[in-house]
Amino acid sequence: MRRLLFAGLVLAVAGQQAATAQTTNSGTDKFAQLETMLPTPNSYRTASGAPGSDYWQQRADYDIKVTLDDAKQALTGRETITYTNLSPDALPYLWVQLDQNIFEKNSIANATQVGQLQDKMSFQSVDGMMSNFDGGFKIESVTGKDGRALHTVTNNTMMRVDLPAPLLPRQSVSFSVKWHYNITDQYKQGGRSGFEYFADDKNYLYEMAQFYPRMAVYSDNQGWQHKQFLGNGEFTLPFGDYKVSITAPADHIVGATGTLQNAAQVLTSTQQKRWEQAKSATKPVLIVSQDEAVKNESSRATGTKTWSFAAKNVRDFAWASSRKFIWDAMQIKQNGKPVMCMSYYPKEGNPLWGQYSTQVVAHTIKTYSKFTIPYAYPVAISVHGPVGGMEYPMLCFNGGRPEKDGTYSQQVKYGMISVIIHEVGHNFFPMIINSDERQWTWMDEGLNSFVQFLTEQEWERNYPSRRGEPRNIAAYMATADNLQSPIMINSESALQFGNNAYGKPATALNILRETVMGRELFDYAFKTYAQRWAYKHPTPADFFRTMEDASAVDLDWFWRGWFYTTEHTDIALESVKSYNASTRNPQVENARLQQQKAAAPQSITAQRNATDIPKTLVDEKPELKDFYNNYDPLAVTPADQQRYTAMLNGLTPEQQQRLNDSQSNFYELSLRNVGGLVMPVIVQMTYADNTQEIQTIPAEIWRKNNAQVTKVIVTKKPVISFVIDPFQQTADTDLSNNAFPRQPAASRFELFEQQRPQAPANPMQQSKTAASPMQKLEQKPGSSGN
Repeated sequence: MRRLLFAGLVLAVAGQQAATAQTTNSGTDKFAQLETMLPTPNSYRTASGAPGSDYWQQRADYDIKVTLDDAKQALTGRETITYTNLSPDALPYLWVQLDQNIFEKNSIANATQVGQLQDKMSFQSVDGMMSNFDGGFKIESVTGKDGRALHTVTNNTMMRVDLPAPLLPRQSVSFSVKWHYNITDQYKQGGRSGFEYFADDKNYLYEMAQFYPRMAVYSDNQGWQHKQFLGNGEFTLPFGDYKVSITAPADHIVGATGTLQNAAQVLTSTQQKRWEQAKSATKPVLIVSQDEAVKNESSRATGTKTWSFAAKNVRDFAWASSRKFIWDAMQIKQNGKPVMCMSYYPKEGNPLWGQYSTQVVAHTIKTYSKFTIPYAYPVAISVHGPVGGMEYPMLCFNGGRPEKDGTYSQQVKYGMISVIIHEVGHNFFPMIINSDERQWTWMDEGLNSFVQFLTEQEWERNYPSRRGEPRNIAAYMATADNLQSPIMINSESALQFGNNAYGKPATALNILRETVMGRELFDYAFKTYAQRWAYKHPTPADFFRTMEDASAVDLDWFWRGWFYTTEHTDIALESVKSYNASTRNPQVENARLQQQKAAAPQSITAQRNATDIPKTLVDEKPELKDFYNNYDPLAVTPADQQRYTAMLNGLTPEQQQRLNDSQSNFYELSLRNVGGLVMPVIVQMTYADNTQEIQTIPAEIWRKNNAQVTKVIVTKKPVISFVIDPFQQTADTDLSNNAFPRQPAASRFELFEQQRPQAPANPMQQSKTAASPMQKLEQKPGSSGN
């Protein structure tokens, strides 16, 4: 075997490799596969992450009729639910969600609220503690198709409906429910729907959701999903068709999920013409103008109108109603199908809403369709009212309101655009790709926040996105472990809910796309997941498996670190050693050593001895000199040259060429995983000529030692500095240890003139300051003031 040795290098590299091979991690291997943690694949859900050949899901169809009482802010309703059992199981009872019951005084949500008393408290907070609001569904009756009462048991926000006989596979059952409830004041009771009262014109704006008893999901992976609604964990629902009739005051404008069925009965001829114009418009057309809405605010027309809507293959239904509504619309084509993009908003939303809302809706539908699946519903609606942001099929509620004079801050503008993108985007996650929100908030909020980030960046160059950029999540990930919880946690138990369920998973997906997988592999796999699970009920395992199945990238280490732990990224570049390959040519190598010797600085002792010791003993007595006084160990001898020639004769031409190549520079980088989260290592090298190069080292560099590794990098040009993660693309929480040589952190301080704090007025001063004008008049000069 012929060997090519590099002086000073081979021993270091070989030693490092041996140390790495022999080092084991304490605790769980971060590259261990997730197979033992994920559910076993079966004929319902395959190992590839796709629905299996026996996949099934239930169906619930609704026929709903509701009446809005604008005088009492109350709703009455009746519905017929047709439930189809497509499972292989016989069902003796059904579970129905009563989400409004969260507002009952004795609900679990109210009983488990935590808080503290402060020395100063707002009226709103005290009102919340002392509220006498009579909330929750008042169920009047639950009857079967034959009109007979069905036995029910209500457990907080869930109602069990006991069937006369078990519902067998492939069979359907219909039952009817009558109910009423008091609508919540959004600014007092909060929640995800309710009303806003406008004192100036004495009008109400209603955003109505969770307004009807709704079927719970029964699935192959968990049976009934009937975890109680406590506030954070949102809604898991089966798909079905809806027919909904909404009776509201005659002067109200109503917008809802689905398509309007009786436009001729509820719209004026002018409004119908404008609707037709909107179908071919390139910008929003006003169906109801601001002037018309302002006039309508004071109309107080008598009587009611009933608006009828129909929606197919949706998992929920929501609507909005007010005499204050301005209404605009613009139709776009998505995958060849028309989509009417619309907005409903009061005058208080202008000028922001008229300029941006419907355009944002259209942009969101187009962009999300590109990254997931084509939007297939006929409408997409944004409603402005009291709810800051909440999503339903084809319709969402959004905040963002300018000042009364029509001015607004940059934060309000982009906040409004972002919330519309986010809530309209929820049409895809989870309204179509129908994950279990009650259990896994991140599967709808996190995935949606990620595509929201992509959509924002396509709206405007350098859009100020809150979530998605890795640097924006670093501060959260650096917080103490007891202040965080893993992404894979029940929705109601998550700490720092926004960061946990929105920001961190959105950032994780962005890192996967930009750094770990690359855009091409990621986009294909992400789209595959959306296609596989559109109009179905995916689980986390289905997502994890699909992303790997469609990309051939082993991501178990990534899911484990980002989703199952609270570890963070902090990769430290602890040291860099520099080497050059020896040519073994004594002429070249000895000359290099001579240059190094000549360039080496004299020690302080040698410098001082040069003056303090004019002559040494050997200088005074030359007879003390011998061979070694004139010996130069770096002089090249004939024997040295003969050994070099013999060594060359033993090498191949390729090895001789490599040996004579003295231009390569070898650098040994010592890397430590301080934060515990294994990630790719992105290294930026700055060369002596000020040019730069980036090398991305896959995360698998940590597979044999999760804590510390060394990496050898070979360059043609000498490197003057190394920086880890120069573009902050891995959410590294400590940038101070990323550079070698170390770089001081740049900052600034402000100068100010120190002033003594002013002492508060004493009680006598305060009493004089607080004296009434009458008292001041009575205390004339010369009077005692008594």
